[in-house]
Amino acid sequence: MVEKKEANPKESVGIKKVPFSVLSAPVLGEVGLAMMEGARKYGRHNYREAGVMSSVYYDACMRHLTAWWEGENIDADSGMSHITKAISGLMVLRDCMINQKWNDDRPPKTKQGWVPELNKKAAIIIDKYPNSITAYTEISKK
Repeated sequence: MVEKKEANPKESVGIKKVPFSVLSAPVLGEVGLAMMEGARKYGRHNYREAGVMSSVYYDACMRHLTAWWEGENIDADSGMSHITKAISGLMVLRDCMINQKWNDDRPPKTKQGWVPELNKKAAIIIDKYPNSITAYTEISKK
């Protein structure tokens, strides 16, 4: 019979705090390299001083994500994953938002609820065509 271990009082307090243990260490390491590249090129934490325009970081992140989506895994300029570069751009943008160092140059807001409305239309299409043709993907080519 195994005896129940008494809980350390620190545990009951610690579990209610920011859980850094849920973060992926390899991804954090890659983001650290991408951020180091930016620090070497532009100066460490330059964005906190100079601030950023949201459109510039949105565009950069979308370029990395769409390049990755279209099959280009590695950014030719840095040699790093496009996903890592997008995460790094989002990290800078979010840091500037938290520190009120961003220029919100997004377009005027669109009507709220547009995604749920489109989701309803997607469900109608799926119901209309329940037996979808198999997608042509990298996996299906093998």
